[in-house]
Amino acid sequence: MKVTQHIKNANGNTQFSFEILPPLKGQHIQSIFDNIDPLMEFKPPFIDVTYHREEYTFKDAGNGLLKKHIVKKRPGTVGICAAIQNKYGVDAIPHILCGGFTKEDTENFLIDLDFLGIDNVMALRGDAVKTETYFKPEKEGHAYANELVSQIYELNNGVYLDDELQNCSKTNFCIGVGAYPEKHMEAPSLDSDIHFLKKKIKSGAEYIVTQMFFDNDKYFKFVEKCRSEGITVPIIPGLKPIATKKQLNAIPHRFHVDLPEDLIIEIVKCKDNSQVRQVGIEWCINQSKALQKAGIPVLHYYSMGKSDNIKLVAAALF
Repeated sequence: MKVTQHIKNANGNTQFSFEILPPLKGQHIQSIFDNIDPLMEFKPPFIDVTYHREEYTFKDAGNGLLKKHIVKKRPGTVGICAAIQNKYGVDAIPHILCGGFTKEDTENFLIDLDFLGIDNVMALRGDAVKTETYFKPEKEGHAYANELVSQIYELNNGVYLDDELQNCSKTNFCIGVGAYPEKHMEAPSLDSDIHFLKKKIKSGAEYIVTQMFFDNDKYFKFVEKCRSEGITVPIIPGLKPIATKKQLNAIPHRFHVDLPEDLIIEIVKCKDNSQVRQVGIEWCINQSKALQKAGIPVLHYYSMGKSDNIKLVAAALF
């Protein structure tokens, strides 16, 4: 079922969803199930599965030459989505990226998803690889997420890359996209960022999931700004409970978000990470309750591969 239909069927009740990471290469899928199992009592209508593009390093090949070595640390997004739908009977939403994909790769990826009965996709540009300062698309790939959305939308209308194909089957994907209440780090301004978000919606996206944030006012102001620009699709907030003192610096650096001063003060006062974890859970619960009270259709949690603190948050709300 499509995300938009799940929201409609909820009749105004706030739903619980979360995102998982594929296991590192060499690990078993049971590690995924072990993190999903404790959260199933809260009846998530869908679960997101991230996609991690390949990285590459250069190794000494002898004679003064370097050999490019491709490393794919977290494979398996499509297989995990199929396994989740088969085991739990809930919709799994794979992330699909511009980075690392040609248009042909994208089409084949989408065909596989369609064959598996996967009805939703999250279309993202993706980050630059670690060896690059700025994002670089594949030679025959997409540079921007709105281009990726357009290709998915075209496939929904039976338009394939090979224009000689006839009587093509139409796919039926519900397309989600990302957004940034505190603006994308590469955007010159929030207004500019929303301008490009609007292009993704016009290209065929049907719902939005935000980057994590820790100040609800920033989310509400962002939604208000989007609505004033004519963006009417659901805007699902992304949430994460802080768990360690290290994240006080790591989260702003990695995700380019601000932390409220009150939260910073409480974390600094903590003597160890067990206390930080409790502060993070309580802060996330309070955030979630305020969003739930405001009638937000879905609360989406970033698990980062661990579900124990997400379970405590969910238990206070759902």
